[in-house]
Amino acid sequence: MKINAYLKPQCGWSMGVRAIMDKYGLEYQDLDIINNPEIYAEMVEKSGQPLSPCVELDGIMLADVSGEEVENYMLTNGLVQPSEKEAGAPTNAPCSDEEHAAQASQAVRFF
Repeated sequence: MKINAYLKPQCGWSMGVRAIMDKYGLEYQDLDIINNPEIYAEMVEKSGQPLSPCVELDGIMLADVSGEEVENYMLTNGLVQPSEKEAGAPTNAPCSDEEHAAQASQAVRFF
């Protein structure tokens, strides 16, 4: 299965998608939409909208999804088998208030 994950480097939703990929031991392209305007533009073009995360599974785009939604899609479509392994991060949550405060001190990039 070819997986392209359009993610932010630091984001609760993006970390949830990464946690699901790790939970199932899936190889995927972790595409940084914050530090690479071309990748962001590609995500918007393919998904038809500007929100992230977006995950492309064998050409099927799941737009603006949580890790939980990606996991449910893969299980429902038989792309992975159920796993008892715990995800290494929350799979359906934004960043915590502490994470947002830490990110506020970082430079904001605009395209």
